[in-house]
Amino acid sequence: MVALPTASQPIIRVEGLHRVYEAEGVRTHALRGVSFSVNRGEFVAIMGPSGSGKSTLMHALGCLDTPTQGRYLLEGKDLASFSTDQLAEVRATRIGFVFQAFNLLPRTTVLRNVMLPLLYTTCPVAERAARARAALEAVALPEQFHQRKSNELSGGQIQRVAIARALVNSPALILADEPTGNLDTATGEQVLATFKRLRDAGRTIVLITHEPDVAAHADRTLFIRDGLMYRSAAAMQAAGKAVTS
Repeated sequence: MVALPTASQPIIRVEGLHRVYEAEGVRTHALRGVSFSVNRGEFVAIMGPSGSGKSTLMHALGCLDTPTQGRYLLEGKDLASFSTDQLAEVRATRIGFVFQAFNLLPRTTVLRNVMLPLLYTTCPVAERAARARAALEAVALPEQFHQRKSNELSGGQIQRVAIARALVNSPALILADEPTGNLDTATGEQVLATFKRLRDAGRTIVLITHEPDVAAHADRTLFIRDGLMYRSAAAMQAAGKAVTS
């Protein structure tokens, strides 16, 4: 099992992360020495345009891809030393994923969709429904929707179900990849309000976006461009001017 962090440790510590892809003799440097940390209970946005490296970073943080160089510590553990099975356990129990495309089973009830991640854990069968209901309560989806199929819900309701599914294992980290990308503005605001309530309840959230209005809901925003991380938009703009001057 993965050990829990001490109170003084950040949930995430990334140090000098590089990711290089090679195809047909061409090397693409998607991440170039990215370093940052996220503390417990923070809501952090990572913002960048298409091709900036934010999706590559998301895959690394979610243990879906292996960095070429650098260190990624989750809850104080250096994941470079983990086996394939250990990384699978981290994904199943310590990280909750929320995607733009929802990724729910359309003809399955809301409750069963939220229970699905528990199939890959040691959670007793008798407890699974109760944990799923608690996760749905945390995202403020009324009980009257729990037995409906996910394809009978609105876009905002579906995304709240997806967030509940990410919560059901009580993960250390919630990774949200463009979670409002398929929603209208008003519905997107409701979903972002859900993330804020989760932050207020002590959850740690990292949200990937290319939209300034979405990033503005986070406690702080990190900026990524051309595989480099910046602490502010001003620093990123200054670096761009230095390169072109």
